[in-house]
Amino acid sequence: MFKLFPMLTSGCKMVALLGRPRKPLLKDHATTGTIFGYRKGRVSLAIQEDPHCMPLFVLELPMHSSVFHKEMASDIVRIALESETKTHKKKLTEEFVWAVYCNGRKVGYSIRRKQMSEDELHVMQTLRGVSMGAGVLPCPSDQKEYAGDGELTYIRARFERVVGSKDSEALYMINPDGAAGPELSIFFVRAH
Repeated sequence: MFKLFPMLTSGCKMVALLGRPRKPLLKDHATTGTIFGYRKGRVSLAIQEDPHCMPLFVLELPMHSSVFHKEMASDIVRIALESETKTHKKKLTEEFVWAVYCNGRKVGYSIRRKQMSEDELHVMQTLRGVSMGAGVLPCPSDQKEYAGDGELTYIRARFERVVGSKDSEALYMINPDGAAGPELSIFFVRAH
């Protein structure tokens, strides 16, 4: 029987195989991004270093979920967040006021929040073990009165983070190997 498994013929190799430390499933250091919202409401963007940690950046975008889903159907979505702050004392993602552009069109302004809402906490807790995917989440049990806003949809993906300078960063969505899908990029820019 051991001739069938030449790798296990010696006890040393077998101990070496059994004693290996567990490696993480996702080896890269990609950033996790989640875009979510009620179908009849606005979408929110949450950026996390790790899907198990609290978000570093939460922003309600000035666009409705239905508009965002139509943009995603076009296969290429570019969201640009531009801060018009003249001071450079903060990190770029710590800025509060953002002009929001989607595929080159200005859609309005957003303010980064320090505290997450109950819905945002619900989404982050529900998706804690999810690294990437899209779908519909059930409404929180204590907030059934918001069920009239429609289903709570989400898109969660891993992003490659590229820092151009202290005034520009970009997040490029990483599609699973061999999978064709929409291309989503998020740009953070501080105007001079």
